[in-house]
Amino acid sequence: MHCCGLSVAGWEPGRATARVPLRPSLLAEIRATPQSTPSRRRPHSLVMTDADAEKKAAGAESEPAKRSKKKQKKDDAWRPEGRRDPIALLESLSEEKQQEIQTALHLFSLGASLPKTMSEAKKRTYRFWETQPVPKFGDAITADGPVAGDGACVRKEPYSLPQGFSWDTLDLSSPSTLSELCALLNENYLEEDDNTFRLSFCAEYLRWTLQPPDWLAHCHCAVRVNSNQKLVGFIAGVPADIRIYETQKRVVQVKFLCVHKKLRLKRMTPVLIRELARRARQQGFLQAVYTAGVVLPTPLSSCSYWHRPLNLRKLLEVNYPGLRVKMNLQRALKLNRLPEATKTPGLRPAAKADVERIHSLVQTNLCKFHLRPVLSVQDVEHLLLPRDNVVDTYVVEGPDGTVTDVVSFYSVWSKVLNHPVHSGLREAHLLYVVSTATDQVELMEDALVLAKSKGNDIFCALDVMDNTTFLEQLKFSISDRSLHYYLYNWMCPNMSPDKVGLVLPN
Repeated sequence: MHCCGLSVAGWEPGRATARVPLRPSLLAEIRATPQSTPSRRRPHSLVMTDADAEKKAAGAESEPAKRSKKKQKKDDAWRPEGRRDPIALLESLSEEKQQEIQTALHLFSLGASLPKTMSEAKKRTYRFWETQPVPKFGDAITADGPVAGDGACVRKEPYSLPQGFSWDTLDLSSPSTLSELCALLNENYLEEDDNTFRLSFCAEYLRWTLQPPDWLAHCHCAVRVNSNQKLVGFIAGVPADIRIYETQKRVVQVKFLCVHKKLRLKRMTPVLIRELARRARQQGFLQAVYTAGVVLPTPLSSCSYWHRPLNLRKLLEVNYPGLRVKMNLQRALKLNRLPEATKTPGLRPAAKADVERIHSLVQTNLCKFHLRPVLSVQDVEHLLLPRDNVVDTYVVEGPDGTVTDVVSFYSVWSKVLNHPVHSGLREAHLLYVVSTATDQVELMEDALVLAKSKGNDIFCALDVMDNTTFLEQLKFSISDRSLHYYLYNWMCPNMSPDKVGLVLPN
């Protein structure tokens, strides 16, 4: 049987073992082993010990000769007419056993993992991406423009799926549909290689990131199993206006590409991407922007994650990936200690009345960067107004009542697997920080204090925009994780991280 990419060979019950040729050395070993009276056991029986024989004899005297229905049903379960479905076999295992299998597959994977550095990527062949309108490695790009023209006809029929699966369009305004998507992502979206952490999303978080003011259900592509309508694949395209150097484009932001982990050998990922591109073209979108932690053809910019511990003891207990502490615990706790309260006068949570001023501050600040979103007042209201357990935004109100500064971060939960004490971990991720009257380092230190008070265990930030001005001063440490930005059907010169003004919650 084939299980998650690992081929497992085994005998099939009910088949005669006489077909299997024995090695001469094995025959010699069998002949040399002392044997009792020849047994008339069935071909598939194993060697029975004396104790087993006594138990069988005792059972024969106390039980009727006819087997019970329960016993017969149990035996019949291991006499299938054909090969058992490997997905059904995995589903029958406990969650703990499935996690053990996943860990083993990560440790003993027979296939090459996707490259995480440019040098590794240039040695790899990308059969799917070579067919897509994206820049190739080594292309000399000096001007902006589409990779492929817009004259091609839009395919009317959806792309073909493996037998037994069909396309669906998710309407996330339905609570039941949103619950299905939560279940798919929480079990399959992203997991650490050592099987210790798994991202966990709530319904409100998905509404926030997938349903901006002009969201399109048509660009929420899903795959279901025909027999039971189970959701097993998803990819989303969220409309947005972005500016790339001097060109403004209407694009889709690609988010939450996810395939059920037991179906990844069926090559559904390329089909999901093609289908989203087809649907987007039907709606007039010719370009897309997306991010990934692996290197694909070809990154527009590559950024690094920086981490600031808020609950260091817990992070060490759960062995948070990439966290390096080169000192004893007490010294590390003292070094990462934060003030008990914020210090900036006039700092308060943002309110709806602040939206227009926040919009003005953010848009003015974003004008400095080569890749940036073009946000409307409605976009800012949706993206930055506080939502419980999802996004937090704070503003600084001056003595005259004018909003002068803004800082915003969103929170993501991770499920901690196989840990005796901790079951969850909460990460704060920086969205935007704009300071005109307050020192940016002081404002960000207050953001760390507020994030900790909200229950976050760690604060994460990318080295995009002006973030490098405070990362080291506030004891952020660079991790070994990177985030790469990509454009679909658009080519332009690469840019450094400090020229990127776009953050995609994902």
